[in-house]
Amino acid sequence: MQRYFADLHIHIGRSESGRPVKVTASRDLTFENICRECVDRKGIEIAGIIDCASPDVIADIEALLACGDMRPIDEGGLRYLGKLTVILGAEFEAREAGGGVSHVLSYFPTFSDLKAFSQEMGRHVSNIGLSSQQCRMTADALAQTAIGCGAFVVPAHAFTPHKSMYGACVARMAGMFRAETLAHVPAIELGLSADSQLADRLSELAEVTFLSNSDAHSLPKIGREYNVLKLETDSFAEVERALRHEGGRCITGNFGMDPRLGKYHRTYCEVCEEVVLVDPPARTCSRCGGTNVTFGVLDRICEIADRDVPDPPAHRPHYQHQVPLQFVPKVGAVALAKLLNRFGSEMAVLHSADYEDLAQTVGSAITQRIVDARSGVLMLQPGGGGRFGKVVSKPDEAQLSLGIR
Repeated sequence: MQRYFADLHIHIGRSESGRPVKVTASRDLTFENICRECVDRKGIEIAGIIDCASPDVIADIEALLACGDMRPIDEGGLRYLGKLTVILGAEFEAREAGGGVSHVLSYFPTFSDLKAFSQEMGRHVSNIGLSSQQCRMTADALAQTAIGCGAFVVPAHAFTPHKSMYGACVARMAGMFRAETLAHVPAIELGLSADSQLADRLSELAEVTFLSNSDAHSLPKIGREYNVLKLETDSFAEVERALRHEGGRCITGNFGMDPRLGKYHRTYCEVCEEVVLVDPPARTCSRCGGTNVTFGVLDRICEIADRDVPDPPAHRPHYQHQVPLQFVPKVGAVALAKLLNRFGSEMAVLHSADYEDLAQTVGSAITQRIVDARSGVLMLQPGGGGRFGKVVSKPDEAQLSLGIR
């Protein structure tokens, strides 16, 4: 078995022809630029690119296959320059009968499977060329369509307040997916405002694998959250076996930001423009008493949890909090360039570079901040309402409890 770093939710901003795909994502996020970033800077070895159902992206993939820069892998997936495995994915927006909206990720073993799904979904959306389109289907119907094309399915950012399974639709998975569909849903994506400790307060998730993915909308955000997989080899089939924890394959590590740094961790008052710092769940603003709030992920989990404390199953790895290098104070573009030039990738800086080598590269002050980020001792102010949390220097600015731990 070997270790692989995987980020399975990366967006495409533009096709190589310049046409928009994910309109809110950077235009630098082309299919090939993502592959290069993973190989040259991030150290990501398995990338789930989830806007591949766009016909413009399909054309870009075909061009890479034709020139030999990509080739199919026998057990599914595509390999770029012999260095990166790409898992072909698609994200669509589903709507339930009661009006709740969620995003659903589908992952396909082969290029032909993806193309068949794209052709079918072109009948259900107004513009198949764009990412995350509303498909006029329930999540179960969407999942069944993907499953029919060979995919497995993962609810995206499952707890966020606006477009997610638990955050906007249901309190239990059975309220969204039939039993025969759930057999093809081996994992949920936690999203950057939650972690395993929070999600394991829902007993129905005991056998479900948790994914910590970046949902990257720019090249620097790739690998902001990622997973460590134990596999025989880097193929689609092996990734699916890991999600189902079969044959010794498994997720051995979830790495991501502390949930307090997430944009929707706590309830946020849209009138006072402040995070509501009272014991969760907070449905009203503690300052003005109003209900014009964006409900926080922590608050929603506390509302629907059937356990007072998390009870992780044996297959669940420890969720390891880390502050991405871009969030670490004083690590600007110059320092980051020095680190990447010396150590090769962000994975190497975050996982294997020792103090002395770091200090020789960027000095002791920045090195200490990186070490503090690794060890989780930086003080954090929680995010909410679409605004990231942040690293702070004063204890009275940080939120260290209030139901988070």
